[in-house]
Amino acid sequence: MAWLLPSELTLWQRLPAADRRHAIGVARAVAVELGPQATRPVVAAALLHDVGKLASSLGTLGRVAATIAGARTGPSSRFGRYRRHDELGAAMLTEAGSDPLAIAWALEHHGRVATSVAPSIAAALKAADND
Repeated sequence: MAWLLPSELTLWQRLPAADRRHAIGVARAVAVELGPQATRPVVAAALLHDVGKLASSLGTLGRVAATIAGARTGPSSRFGRYRRHDELGAAMLTEAGSDPLAIAWALEHHGRVATSVAPSIAAALKAADND
């Protein structure tokens, strides 16, 4: 996949099939919306924004339970790691040598103010990520 660095591709390939399908859908929507602004880092951000979910090792039902449980579980529990997938994903992408845009989007994609992503790119990424 030409949109990802080898280290990023290794992370992406570890994602469950459902997460990969979601990521591809987000990347396609972003590419259509942004056209030539959909550079490699932007598409990588779309493909890898949920990579931190790997740290929880939760399936679909576990993710639903983690969402319902909310803050009632510790941050290092599997549920806690799922809820912190944004910061964990940013750390994983930093370690993988990802572009700062992909790292920032992984960290900021769930409601935090996207201060380090251009507003037009952040809006396209947010609109495409319908979760």
